[in-house]
Amino acid sequence: MELIFASNNRHKLEEIQSAAGERYKIVSLADISCYDDIPEDQPDLLGNALQKAHYVYEKYRKDCFSDDTGLEIEVLDGRPGVYSARYAGEQCSFEDNINKVLNEMRHHSNRKACFRTVIALILNGKEYTFEGRVDGTILRSRQGSEGFGYDPVFLPDGYAVSFAEMTMEAKNAVSHRAKALHKLIAFLNTQHG
Repeated sequence: MELIFASNNRHKLEEIQSAAGERYKIVSLADISCYDDIPEDQPDLLGNALQKAHYVYEKYRKDCFSDDTGLEIEVLDGRPGVYSARYAGEQCSFEDNINKVLNEMRHHSNRKACFRTVIALILNGKEYTFEGRVDGTILRSRQGSEGFGYDPVFLPDGYAVSFAEMTMEAKNAVSHRAKALHKLIAFLNTQHG
């Protein structure tokens, strides 16, 4: 089964295809020649995920799904949250975002945080949503070089290594995106025997 993933983020595509397995072919926006700047201007993760999925479905009339992920830090009142990808500004890098978070947290002893992913699926014109969450803490400095985004500073509860110190397989076993994706795949499996 082929599903459009409303993203061109190579890291996310690899992670999702790895978790989805052989049964599903995950197709990127570039694969369907969609180079639009899809709006993401909703106030929360669910709104953004739905907005992107509906945009692609309405334009291409193909089953698709989209995700939005945010790092929510307790002491920062849930920031960066929906602004995680552009927390340090519109043209910022992952490094800039990490620097901003570490700087804002330098005087805080409460390091509790969670990663949340919301997936919105449009299948045969109907809307479904799935959520995954991982709780953890924000490290005081970067650890590891795998993964992307805030992975080097996120230590999931129950682990002695950051997301960036895990292999993709190990991270896929516990990550927020993987949890949401497993719910999506389980749902798709019930739809297609």
